[in-house]
Amino acid sequence: MTIPALAPTHHPALAAADPELAALVGAEERLQAETLRLIPSENYVSAAVLEASGTVLQNKYSEGYPGRRYYEGQQVVDQVERLAADRARALFGVDHANVQPYSGSPANLAVYLAFARPGDTVMGMALPMGGHLTHGWGVSATGSWFRGVQYGVRRDTGLIDYDQVRELALKERPKVLFCGGTALPRTIDFAAFAQIAEEAGAVLVADIAHIAGLVAGGAHPSPAPYADVVSTTTHKTLRGPRGAMLMCREQHAKAIDKAVFPGLQGGPHNQTTAAIAVALHEAAAPSFREYAHQVVANARALADGLLARGFDLVSGGTDNHLVLVDLTSRDVPGKTAAKALDRAGIVVNHNTVPFDPRKPFDPSGIRVGTPSLTSRGLRTEHMDAVAGWIDRSVTAARTGDEAALAAVRAEVAELTAAHPAPGLPV
Repeated sequence: MTIPALAPTHHPALAAADPELAALVGAEERLQAETLRLIPSENYVSAAVLEASGTVLQNKYSEGYPGRRYYEGQQVVDQVERLAADRARALFGVDHANVQPYSGSPANLAVYLAFARPGDTVMGMALPMGGHLTHGWGVSATGSWFRGVQYGVRRDTGLIDYDQVRELALKERPKVLFCGGTALPRTIDFAAFAQIAEEAGAVLVADIAHIAGLVAGGAHPSPAPYADVVSTTTHKTLRGPRGAMLMCREQHAKAIDKAVFPGLQGGPHNQTTAAIAVALHEAAAPSFREYAHQVVANARALADGLLARGFDLVSGGTDNHLVLVDLTSRDVPGKTAAKALDRAGIVVNHNTVPFDPRKPFDPSGIRVGTPSLTSRGLRTEHMDAVAGWIDRSVTAARTGDEAALAAVRAEVAELTAAHPAPGLPV
């Protein structure tokens, strides 16, 4: 790959100090600007979030919590963290918010530390069915340190069978029950999970990392009235920096805070906390509510476009920001399709589908989503063209038609040029 020269006005200090790294940053800026990013867990942050991420707050060490630090000189940092936590509580309607977790996986580890002991039974959605590694899956530390039991989806519908979840929970009696995942295209029934958790005597944790922005914007039901703990990343649909939050009922606040620090982490990343505060401020604006609903509308329009072209979609469609595509009938492995789409300027990830006969690193599906497209200002009327490009690219992946992929990339470039991404200097 040829690295293009970086215009010195973009990052002048970086370009002067480390031209090689500056060129790589410039290449990534152009890549993000010139491709359609359909990975559901990615998004474009605003210029304000980017600026907050690079402030002098990077220079501070702040072990502890506001008013209870192990370092002096925290007069300003305490206000930053309180501001972020206050905004999280207001936006999500929760009693308590901890904005210090470094990312989603450490946040979930803190939940286990707060409510379980090694060897205890924990329960979550199986990874191949759309769950997350940290929900007790075997290759994760959570599946090694705890006894993980998993629920899945129905083979005939691709939907969660809540009766089966209840039966398993009452049989296994987990200490912690996770709901949520990374490849769930349908609405999560938090009330149903809450009832199951109460019957089984489990702490209910709603992992809304993927849908936090949809929840904040009113495009997906909120878990706040039902879950003991809400875990989320702060990027993805929330359009913040790469960080995480744990929100909970007041009776669990001390346990959660103690588990994050000193249980798992040292000093928080104050520059990330500041960027989280900015993102939460943006998410409280009416325009963000419009954005969240547009994400869902775009995903449904994209699903309709794919269905019209004969694609098989897990659960038959979507209620949220993502579409899980089973390519078995197309005779193209997911990884092969994803790499071809990348060459066509359409960035997706290969993904396991429920009951997938193929291996996880070479699965049958691809996962596509609309958060980044929507951040560029694309609307439902653009989604049929995107579905058409996916169709042409998957066909080209099967036939080895590189010319067809190049033609798609040229058309993609026209669209991205007409709809520039926010926050990018290119």
